[in-house]
Amino acid sequence: MHVMIRLQKAGKTANKRYNYRIVAIQKSASRNGRNLEILGYYDPAKRPAAFSVKKERVDYWVSHGAQLSDTVRSLIKAKK
Repeated sequence: MHVMIRLQKAGKTANKRYNYRIVAIQKSASRNGRNLEILGYYDPAKRPAAFSVKKERVDYWVSHGAQLSDTVRSLIKAKK
């Protein structure tokens, strides 16, 4: 089982103001498929953008072979 930590669309679709969940999900699952665990959220519509992540759970999944998507990797790097 290949696991990715990536963004999953959530929230309202009116005016295309999405917010996103940061989730651990199987690599072969669709964008809004069933996730294994919700690890945080990202809301780019707010100023400044709202971002929260459970760092210890991300570290757990990475230690078990999960890969970070490019976007999630840059968000976590920017938060440091």
